[in-house]
Amino acid sequence: MITKNSQNKGQMQLVSLDQLVPEDHLLRKIDRYVDFSFIYDLVEDKYSADFGRPSIDPVTLIKIPVIQCMFGIKSMRQTIKEIEVNVAYRWFLGLDFFDDVPHFSTFGKNYKRRFEGTDLFEQIFTQILYQCMKQGLVDPNTLYVDATHVKAAANSKKAKKILVAKKTAKFFDEQLKEEIDKDREEHGKKPLKDKDDDDNNNGRDGGTSGGELKEKKVSETDPESGWFHKGDHKEVFAYSVEAACDKHGWIMGYTIHPGNEHDSQTFPELYEKIKGFEPKTIVADAGYKTPAIAKLLLDDGVTPIMPYKRPMTKKDFFRKHEYIYDEYYDCYICPNDQILRYSTTNRNGYREYKSDPKTCESCPYLIQCTLSKTHQKLILRHVWEGYMERCEDIRHTLGNKEVYEKRKETIERLFGTAKEHHGMRYTQQTGKEKMAMKIGLTFACMNMKKLAKIMDRMFRNDPDNSGIFSIFRRKIAFA
Repeated sequence: MITKNSQNKGQMQLVSLDQLVPEDHLLRKIDRYVDFSFIYDLVEDKYSADFGRPSIDPVTLIKIPVIQCMFGIKSMRQTIKEIEVNVAYRWFLGLDFFDDVPHFSTFGKNYKRRFEGTDLFEQIFTQILYQCMKQGLVDPNTLYVDATHVKAAANSKKAKKILVAKKTAKFFDEQLKEEIDKDREEHGKKPLKDKDDDDNNNGRDGGTSGGELKEKKVSETDPESGWFHKGDHKEVFAYSVEAACDKHGWIMGYTIHPGNEHDSQTFPELYEKIKGFEPKTIVADAGYKTPAIAKLLLDDGVTPIMPYKRPMTKKDFFRKHEYIYDEYYDCYICPNDQILRYSTTNRNGYREYKSDPKTCESCPYLIQCTLSKTHQKLILRHVWEGYMERCEDIRHTLGNKEVYEKRKETIERLFGTAKEHHGMRYTQQTGKEKMAMKIGLTFACMNMKKLAKIMDRMFRNDPDNSGIFSIFRRKIAFA
């Protein structure tokens, strides 16, 4: 048995800081393959050239929260404590053995005075992504889209209920209104009046707002978060993080929303950010399978791959696909070979097809068709239903099922990694803007970690950059 001698703790050795950082350490790889010099250009206008005391190096300042996000450290206070004793962290920040580590409030004060209200952290994410693209590793032809929820720093019991106007306006709202009026005109119907005009004429809401009110639960701690509940999950205040990645797992863009907003409502904002990459295919789950999104993508020449969405039909009742639509006569034919004729087009963009109650009353399939007291069957068909049918055709195209199944290996795996290893399961920041900072840095860290590891593997296996890895990168770059 060997006993360690504790008296050698004060011994002095001649050693450099660089020698103490392992060659295979993640931060050494990131420092070698990621260029942070672009930060100086991004923050140049936030600093004075002539006045004030010398500031902390902006790159060092940004690298501090990068370390926090990279290694999933819970708080800035804990991050500073880790930097004080971790040689690799000091080396990455450019601090020597005797340099004072910045106070834990330094980054918060600089954020408040310099970076608040700017898109600095989104630009940092974008610059890191461009560095990945320059290496020819990103393939934007097929993008995977999904959203996940991050628990907000808000006590569920500290909330209040307020009355707010119902949001009826959605994206494509104006175009849908024009389509509805056109469809009604073709069927000999008058255009619908605006809801606001009807309500003002009737004197609702004092003749001012014209909108219906609903009760909404709002956090007193973080009012910008949203009350989120799904299935049997615990109800909490949360944020919704929507992101897109390519088939190799590179994060291409993201948006932040309250947790109570549906994915289909928040998608247009994300699409505006990623459509500049000119994707050919976008893969999304059933939550995005709406007529408006289908029209948006197909009109832009993008192929949407979405799964089968089970119809919301009661058990033992006929499903919608069992009613055959006759495009020539613009009517539906029921399983009993009876006709459901066009009635009207409502303000939600759905054509209403109704059966003849007298015929249905004696129909042997009535109990499988409708429980209406008037014995009248109603079928709704959206004015953009043709786009949904094209999505179904695409879904059945050979090979698209395999493309969709890669969601679990791409976007779903990214969310799992972010929550498990990078502290994205919940946030200690309040407000949408600070949440966007956290998510932007987290996704930037995930991209730079992936870049550093791949580049290091390429260099070790192909130091002359002339072998199979170089060919692979060139193929992706010119795909």
